[in-house]
Amino acid sequence: MTFDPLPPGWQDLPARDRLLHTAHALFYRDGIRATGIDRVIAESGVTKVTFYRHFPSKNDLICAYLEYRHTGWMAWFGDALQRHAHALPAGTDPTRALAPALAEWLGSEHFRGCAFINSVSELGDTVPEVLEILKNRNPTEKFAQLRASTHPQAQFLWAIFRDMFHYVAFHLAGVADNARDIDFSMRWGFGWAQGPFETWQAAGWKAIADAVQTDIDTGKAMSATPLPAWVFAHDGVHSAAGSYSASANAFRPRSSLPVYQRQVFPERVLGEKAVEGVTAWENDGVRLWTLPQLDSEIAILSVKSKNHTLGRDVIIGVQEAIRRAEAEFKGVVFWHEAPFAFGANLKEVTAAIKEGQFDMLEGYIAEFQNASMCLKYAKVPVVVAAQGLALGGGCEFVMHATKRVVALESYIGLVEAGVGLIPAGGGCKEFAIRAWQSAMKTGGNDPFEFIQPVFTNIAMAVVSKSAANARELGYVLDTDKIVFNAHELLYIGLREARALAEAGYYPKLSPRSIKVAGRTGIANCEMMLANMKEGGMISAHDYLVAKYAAIALCGGDVETGSLVDEEWLLTVERKLFIDLLKNEKTQQRIVYTLENGKPLRN
Repeated sequence: MTFDPLPPGWQDLPARDRLLHTAHALFYRDGIRATGIDRVIAESGVTKVTFYRHFPSKNDLICAYLEYRHTGWMAWFGDALQRHAHALPAGTDPTRALAPALAEWLGSEHFRGCAFINSVSELGDTVPEVLEILKNRNPTEKFAQLRASTHPQAQFLWAIFRDMFHYVAFHLAGVADNARDIDFSMRWGFGWAQGPFETWQAAGWKAIADAVQTDIDTGKAMSATPLPAWVFAHDGVHSAAGSYSASANAFRPRSSLPVYQRQVFPERVLGEKAVEGVTAWENDGVRLWTLPQLDSEIAILSVKSKNHTLGRDVIIGVQEAIRRAEAEFKGVVFWHEAPFAFGANLKEVTAAIKEGQFDMLEGYIAEFQNASMCLKYAKVPVVVAAQGLALGGGCEFVMHATKRVVALESYIGLVEAGVGLIPAGGGCKEFAIRAWQSAMKTGGNDPFEFIQPVFTNIAMAVVSKSAANARELGYVLDTDKIVFNAHELLYIGLREARALAEAGYYPKLSPRSIKVAGRTGIANCEMMLANMKEGGMISAHDYLVAKYAAIALCGGDVETGSLVDEEWLLTVERKLFIDLLKNEKTQQRIVYTLENGKPLRN
């Protein structure tokens, strides 16, 4: 095979070969979806009857094209490696032929990337047998199935992993101190969930090693260089003793340098156990625990649910955990690994809606608000140490803590509008209070100036692009800490809680006379909404949801400048939230989000 997709003399080939050459040229150059059967037939010079005799469908032609491409390309690649290896000075590592061989391919005038990657990106679910293999969550079975499959795409995927395993094993001794460093570099540099050695070990170290060596021996691999002997002397590279170093022929533990001791829960490789701590109390939703080696008097509160959604077990658990912490500890750090929280458990909400249990849902929201208030008015300092996504109710928990320690890469926002709702875990209430406090500090009399930007963010479900941006949006305060290294969050959170406790922390009193924007503020928000609706930027239901957010932020349908308390603001939030839950369009949004993972704009 050459890089010329239509080699000289192809017109004189039998009909099937002409069809295959034509399809190869067109599919590779223009794309599979952009190339119709009629075009392939016309340019190959055969009849439709002849085409369908050889290829009953386009899918059959695609499979034949991929198989032809794989066989031909591998033959060329093997030849290219040999040619460039022979051109190297005597005694040179033959793997150095790889770069000029790839340069030859990449420099070809016909180069359009990898045909298999191109086809996968174009076709997606058109090869169900391969997708079925990829859905297998057992890595040992998955790799065995890929290797055994005769489908070109499966063979291609196996070849990619095989040659990657071969490559990292051969070069480990020369490029890294240990396998852990290789895996982390691939995770951090390319966003992989697992590094190459982790993937290999999870799939069965010895079975994969034998399969790779068999392909090397039979000439299927990129290089004929055998796997290093150390590969067959071990059952894997990651163990309790550390990660394997090929240069030292030993397992290397993690560094003991003091700087790494701040990372209580560092990123781990496959099989590496995390610190467990000592449990003080737990239910199905949360765990209250300590790390005695750091501070036995500061408790850690962690959510246990999937994606840290805030269901009833979590809401009740947070309240009980805070009560216990007040009695037994000097402070609390609200921490778990990312994401911080995806918000309320919509499955629970949907089930209750179907049963018409709106009174129960109002009670649930009341408990959610109670949990937020527990965080705000706990008798001991509550420090939230958040990273990743903190959305909806998760954002409200962040807002109600005594102090926040937030990883730089955190994405925080009140996104309830996306499912046709408003923040009702105290989020609107808290911004109404902050607007009043800001107005007093600046000598003004009208809190609406400070409500307007918040209203826009809530109505448009704006999520911060970083912790620094969250500070600009008001979810994080100027007095809070932003941490670059997320692995140090818990350590810093514990230190902040300890400092607050030692400084004689006591909770603030709940404000009793909060001046609200009232009807004038609501009217101003509605003016903005009317323009957006007329401009086609929002739907009628978007308008309704945003209006309800305005009512909650402005303290309800009351006279401008009215004085209210926190309980009043929470009640307004809650009633509006339940009213929206009863709306059919909101219910449609919730169901759609659960089924599709994205909001519905109805």
